[in-house]
Amino acid sequence: MFYWIALLVASCLAGCRSHSGETDMQTRMRTEIVTNVRDSVLPFWMDYAVAPDGGFYGTVLRNGIPVVDAPRGGVLNARILWSFSAAYRTFKDEAYLKLADKSQRYFIDTFIDKEHGGVYWLVNPDGEVLNASKYTYAMTYAIYGLAEHYLATGNSESLDMAVGLYHTLEEKGREPQYDGYVESFTEDWKQLDNYDNNAPKTMNAHLHVLEAYTLLYQCWKDDGLRKRLEFCTELFMDRIYDSSRRHFNLFFDNAWNSLVEMDSYGHDVEAGWLLCEAARVLEDRQLMDRANRLALDVTDACLVEGLSDKGYMMYEKKGGRTTGHASWWGQIETMIACVNAWQISGNDVYLQSADTVWTFVKDCMIDREYGEWYSDCFDGEPKKDTPKVSMWRCPYHTVRLGVEIHNRLNSIYEKIYSRCSITDALYGAARPGFQNQSIGIF
Repeated sequence: MFYWIALLVASCLAGCRSHSGETDMQTRMRTEIVTNVRDSVLPFWMDYAVAPDGGFYGTVLRNGIPVVDAPRGGVLNARILWSFSAAYRTFKDEAYLKLADKSQRYFIDTFIDKEHGGVYWLVNPDGEVLNASKYTYAMTYAIYGLAEHYLATGNSESLDMAVGLYHTLEEKGREPQYDGYVESFTEDWKQLDNYDNNAPKTMNAHLHVLEAYTLLYQCWKDDGLRKRLEFCTELFMDRIYDSSRRHFNLFFDNAWNSLVEMDSYGHDVEAGWLLCEAARVLEDRQLMDRANRLALDVTDACLVEGLSDKGYMMYEKKGGRTTGHASWWGQIETMIACVNAWQISGNDVYLQSADTVWTFVKDCMIDREYGEWYSDCFDGEPKKDTPKVSMWRCPYHTVRLGVEIHNRLNSIYEKIYSRCSITDALYGAARPGFQNQSIGIF
């Protein structure tokens, strides 16, 4: 009897505990990534993105030179707000707090529509509104940034604003017949005749509703918000995820019919680990188990299909055509997803995959001359003429990498032991056969 107990315990420890090599890998990855974010990424934004008018430049070139008259986007500024707030909450540097507070004030004063509700899409440097259209995407990042600022500082104005935007999105942004959130509206929240990609509903917009509501629920334990977060989580699992392909569909009509077969590897892996976070925050054991299984499924599929022989995650596949370049954000979400999969399963293959991608980033994507990262690489060659700051180029993904890796690899043993069971260790929590599939890196 004691023999079998000992065997079970030994099997559990072997399945869940990292070997000394992985311990070294954990420590090295955590040190290198956090150091890069704190010594290169954040300083670039602190030194070059802050405008003298109290806001942030809309465009900054690779070498740190600002385009002073460039328009400024609501999404970019909400992401800046989240980034410095999260950096302060994690690393406790007062310089991050100063910029978190500055970005909170600027965002509220400049981008919140006081008349119609919601968030302006684009303004001039002087604050004149250039595009007052209301996008669910921008609303979610505003909620996300303001909620993070509240968690970092306790500022009640930020929480009040986040809750107000949540109510506006629920009142004006939902599609009444089939539920979910419409992609975009006019300034006063009238539905449009045409949408990007002819899709009134997108996976991407709902992904960031999920992300924002997960964070807001940590600040504000409202029953209505909980029900909407549960809805979003189940929507991803039951409607948006295509289990036959092991990918998320991207574009939908109002009735949730998929409009195009297209795989976005970065969005796939990002959605997987964010679903795990949502289920964890909801403290629903059954939902956590479903989310964990789905996260492993989609991460496995992306690693097999999308990880290039050079060690980076490719961009997307549409039909039979793959867009094979490396985007900065896609590599980041892949690394976080792989660490998450490793925590769920105890399978060291995932940690090795994260390190493979990080090695590619170190070799090809970090700008060692001017700081920060290049946005894209083609066949391992960075595209050096792309701005470091723009409408879509922000610190959010990169700072989140530093925050997630710092937190996850800092308390990894507690997380592994809490999630692994003796049964998992004996029968395998990771997908059978994944570690034997050839994806060019092991």
